[in-house]
Amino acid sequence: MGAAASIGAVNPLLREVLPALGLEPGYVAQRLDVRPGNALAAALPVGTLATGAVAAAALAGLALRSVPPGSQAPLPADARAHVDPRQVAVAFRNDQLQTVHGVREAGFAPLSGFFEARDGWVRTHANYPHHLDRLVRALGLPSSATREDAAAAIATRAAQDVEDAVTRDHGIAVRVRSLREWMEGEPAAAVDTHPLLAVTRLGHAPSRPVPERPRVLDLTRVIAGPVATRTLAYLGCDVLRVDSPRMPELTAAHLETDAGKRSTLLDLHDEHARRRFHELLDGADVLVTGYRPGALDAYGLEPRRLAQSHPQVVHAALSAWTPDGPWGDRRGFDSIVQAATGIALLESPDGSRPRALPAQALDHATGYLLAAGILAALRHRGATGGTWHVAAHLARTAHWLLRTDAVDVPAQPVRDPGPWLVRARTEHGTVVQARPAFELDGGRDRFAWVGKRWGGDEARWADVPQVSS
Repeated sequence: MGAAASIGAVNPLLREVLPALGLEPGYVAQRLDVRPGNALAAALPVGTLATGAVAAAALAGLALRSVPPGSQAPLPADARAHVDPRQVAVAFRNDQLQTVHGVREAGFAPLSGFFEARDGWVRTHANYPHHLDRLVRALGLPSSATREDAAAAIATRAAQDVEDAVTRDHGIAVRVRSLREWMEGEPAAAVDTHPLLAVTRLGHAPSRPVPERPRVLDLTRVIAGPVATRTLAYLGCDVLRVDSPRMPELTAAHLETDAGKRSTLLDLHDEHARRRFHELLDGADVLVTGYRPGALDAYGLEPRRLAQSHPQVVHAALSAWTPDGPWGDRRGFDSIVQAATGIALLESPDGSRPRALPAQALDHATGYLLAAGILAALRHRGATGGTWHVAAHLARTAHWLLRTDAVDVPAQPVRDPGPWLVRARTEHGTVVQARPAFELDGGRDRFAWVGKRWGGDEARWADVPQVSS
């Protein structure tokens, strides 16, 4: 059996999401070329997770671009998607490889990471200034606190007390749990009520042909959501990311995940900005949200309300813990989910000291799955109409990784990532970063651009004339 056929038959993640994507195994056999191998060394089958998620997005993109009128650059009739595990690994590890003007920025801030408490371990996240402020306040430390200060404060407290105190202050910290403890708890039971990828028809709406360049409003931050929308941009969508000017993005994160997208600033607290956002929504094909469940409801962006007010807009939602259960409204990131669900202890080198996966694989895999679901929903909308909702969650991706019986082939980490990196001159300096994680015959082999200024675009669609000053 050739590589193209074997991925559909063997990769369990891809096999699981094919029904949600409306794709048959035969389509996989004909259209997917995946190299054998694995370049992500871990105790858990991260290579299988990563390759399967990327393959899902690649196939969904190929299927959409085969629908007339298709994209600006129609693909050959026999076009195939190509997935190389080495290229996937480099893309998943871009935060560790990207350089700006020759400098590689640390992926985590000093007060982010594992800390030993009196009776176990905690994992904190303090990359953003507001999260850092909440963390040090909950620990009773000054804003100038060092990592050593945080370690000393945490060492005197129980791990659960640290989690509770930081969470009460709307910061981000979690006690490191074993797999058994996590799976026996109520948060895990809530996660299990959700599929790995949901592509759901919520109601009736007229069919709408696939636009030449689908319009995507991007309300996501950090990695998973931006990876999803970056993938849509790579496949020809006009992606407009919308951020609040009150919450600046980290430059390295923006450069990594906003390639090929445009970026604008709108403060949804302001009535005029909110009206402009809804004007953009009137012309959109897709809205992607990555904030905590309920966080955007005050702006008229609650999923059921959107289905009534904008029935032809595909709404895709991403969250850390799923939208219900006792942790439904908690903040979370890949590293935090790894620590809470037992992954960090399963990856431990000694059975005691927690360790992270070789990449932020939950973020990236969930992002590619979400992109795949959006692409499928656009295809379904064109074929049968309807109002479509897409959902994926970091914790549900973690459950797949923890429960699968897949076993990775022995990993051969990429020693020289050069063949899968690109260099671009930008106003930030020379940026070196990973290529897209997959390629389509007749398509691009890189993102349309890198290094646009965060918030530097007008709040308009690309095919709408710019307003003269």
